[in-house]
Amino acid sequence: MNVPQHIAIILDGNGRWAKAKGMPRNYGHAQGSKNVERICEEAWRMGIKYLTVYAFSTENWNRPESEVSALMKLLRNYMKTCLKTAAKNDMKVRVLGDIEALDEDIRTRILELEEATKDNGGLNFQIALNYGSRDEMIRAVRRLARDCADGKVVPETIDETVFESYLDTHGIPDPDLLIRTSGELRLSNYLLWQLAYTEFYFTEIPWPDFTKEELEKAIAQYNKRDRRYGGVKEEEDV
Repeated sequence: MNVPQHIAIILDGNGRWAKAKGMPRNYGHAQGSKNVERICEEAWRMGIKYLTVYAFSTENWNRPESEVSALMKLLRNYMKTCLKTAAKNDMKVRVLGDIEALDEDIRTRILELEEATKDNGGLNFQIALNYGSRDEMIRAVRRLARDCADGKVVPETIDETVFESYLDTHGIPDPDLLIRTSGELRLSNYLLWQLAYTEFYFTEIPWPDFTKEELEKAIAQYNKRDRRYGGVKEEEDV
């Protein structure tokens, strides 16, 4: 089986999963967080080199204050857990998004986590946190504009490679496969630049119930796709 080098996941359905079980939404988020650890380990065993998950979007601040507070508490705990998991599994962790909007203690833990795992050689695990693709591109354009104004970049030399170097994902290959759980059929402002030629897989399974077997199903579907990147095979008519 051809295993994708990079899989991106939109972790959807935690709250609805919990509600269906008569539990508060925060319970779903906690269980979803635990499942991230399991899927990271399974992904690495399968030979996947990069895994990027959508944990908290720039739009998620619009949720009820109690839920946002609970998510931030969960995030604080997850940073501690992730440090231990990364050490055990030789995992390299990187956070995508604008972390300046987060509380100082969370920012500190993020930087500590990235520093502690930067030389690890296992799974490259990216967490999109306070991330929105439009926000990412605007921040990139601002940095690029400043560098042009300072004479560091000549506008005429700007191409895709130069622009990508200003994105949060610089140095990371574009995803081969995007998985979104819980039945929603949209990208929700996630990796819009990076997903230009990515294969999409949508499943009704909510994230807390997404297992190794479900990941294998997604990869099996990926293997049925014909990735041509806008071209055609020689035997086909244009």
